[in-house]
Amino acid sequence: MPEENWLDNNQEKIYYKKTGKGSTIVLIHGFAEDGTIWDKQTSFLKKYFQIIVPDLPGSGKSHRSAVSSRQLAIEDYADIVNQILENEKVSICAMIGHSMGGYITLAFAEKYPEKLNGFSLFHSTAFTDSEEKKAARRKSIEFIKKHGASEFIKQTCPNLFSEHTKRNNPKLIDELIRKYDNFQAEVLVSYYEAMMQRPDRTNVLRNFKKPIQFIIGEGDNAVPLEQSLRQCYLPEISYIHIPESTGHMGMWEATDEANNFLLTFLNQVSA
Repeated sequence: MPEENWLDNNQEKIYYKKTGKGSTIVLIHGFAEDGTIWDKQTSFLKKYFQIIVPDLPGSGKSHRSAVSSRQLAIEDYADIVNQILENEKVSICAMIGHSMGGYITLAFAEKYPEKLNGFSLFHSTAFTDSEEKKAARRKSIEFIKKHGASEFIKQTCPNLFSEHTKRNNPKLIDELIRKYDNFQAEVLVSYYEAMMQRPDRTNVLRNFKKPIQFIIGEGDNAVPLEQSLRQCYLPEISYIHIPESTGHMGMWEATDEANNFLLTFLNQVSA
């Protein structure tokens, strides 16, 4: 069974799970998710590594008042991840970030590069938001404020999946909607604000001297294939994987394939 832990962060409680033994791997969830999004990866990877999976402030079991009382930046979330590592006396790890979790991973790599032996951008990007993307996020914020978080997730969740998944496994989409329909609206708005304000971090990809993995959805609407491919050639050492028939949720849409991609990469960087 995973060990449940709490980090006291400025009188806030940040929840994280720890399981397995060996080199440490940190899994960072994305927007409108919590650490359970990685359950299928955790159950597979814990046979080979020690896995740490936090719930970011406002998500899952972590307290929400820190998000509500002040605007946290992507860099603040990276600092919280670092505090968890210090709490666990982990000096070096590999990090996997999904979507917004990839933004946090990049901020961590910029600030604490010596603490990483490699990292993975799982349907994520180092590019800053375009003006078009920011406009779409602002439109989503207005929808959330007007209709609430539950309705927002119901409307937007299907767009995270590929057309193949929509046709052949609609129950998977329904499961995700049910799983995350209890978010607080102000938490999602806070995440959106943080994402819009983050800088371009392609310099992190260029300057990081250890391996970087890119897992790219062939049918990803959130991080389009063309944009993902443009960043893959920036690092000194790249691992590139494009599972077929996946959108933005490859950990669910192509679980076995994604798990094997991760294991191959993590074995390399943790050797």
